[in-house]
Amino acid sequence: MKILSPAKINLFLHVCGKRPDGYHELFSLMCRITLFDEILLQVGKGEKIEIHCSHPDVPEDDTNLAHRAACLFQSKLGSVEGVRIHLDKKIPVGAGLGGGSSNAASILMALNIYHGRPFSRQQLMELGLSLGADVPFFIFQKPAIATGIGEKLEAFEGALPYHILLIYPGFNVSTAETYQNLNFGLTNDPKKPTSISLKRSRFIPAVHLTNDLERVTAAKYPEIDLAKEKLLRLGAMGALMSGSGPTVFGLFDSAEKAASAGQRLSQDKDLQLFLVDPILEAEPLFIGA
Repeated sequence: MKILSPAKINLFLHVCGKRPDGYHELFSLMCRITLFDEILLQVGKGEKIEIHCSHPDVPEDDTNLAHRAACLFQSKLGSVEGVRIHLDKKIPVGAGLGGGSSNAASILMALNIYHGRPFSRQQLMELGLSLGADVPFFIFQKPAIATGIGEKLEAFEGALPYHILLIYPGFNVSTAETYQNLNFGLTNDPKKPTSISLKRSRFIPAVHLTNDLERVTAAKYPEIDLAKEKLLRLGAMGALMSGSGPTVFGLFDSAEKAASAGQRLSQDKDLQLFLVDPILEAEPLFIGA
């Protein structure tokens, strides 16, 4: 089975506080985008679970989230069938785009389909949460307002008529380190929306684009603010860092404007650029067998 595993962006991200268990309470609008890892999944050969990846920085052992997802699913099912995973990475690693969480979610959903859907979507989301806070979102398969640690999801029904240009500056950021350095006294952004306000009005980039983690990452990496400035100068309606970074995205009101900005920025060979669109509905998981 060949599977497309999408990236995500956070259209806003607010950190509401730290819980006694060390996790942080979040309020975020998340959306999958048309940037995909490709996964080749084989089931039934031997009893081992193996993973191979095209990216040298991705582990090929039981610390890999996709490997852990396969182990967890097979354990819950009581299956001893072997699973082989080949992961062709297109989503930058450690970039704030949720690639690892998406891979884990894709493996859980694919194995569930292969075995005749023994688990409901809600059960899969509960399994996914034990692997990572973002995994349930990718199983949810719709733009969503996320609360709790990211596991409480409410479908966002508003329009997201944007074309998106991603700028990945070529280095990784530690999510754990970013949260450790977060100063809650600096997160009182007046643009913070509420779930009720989003239901009453449409998403407006100039009003809603804000990320409490951006100040932390940008303080260490000036490339973040520079990327935002470039996108805005080239016609983006708004620009923001996704997740804990360092990827920055710009929202454009036409595909032509996004492509033109990408063409202008392509002269900088240190940047990786991706022209993508939001994914608004659940899409077929498989692209081949």
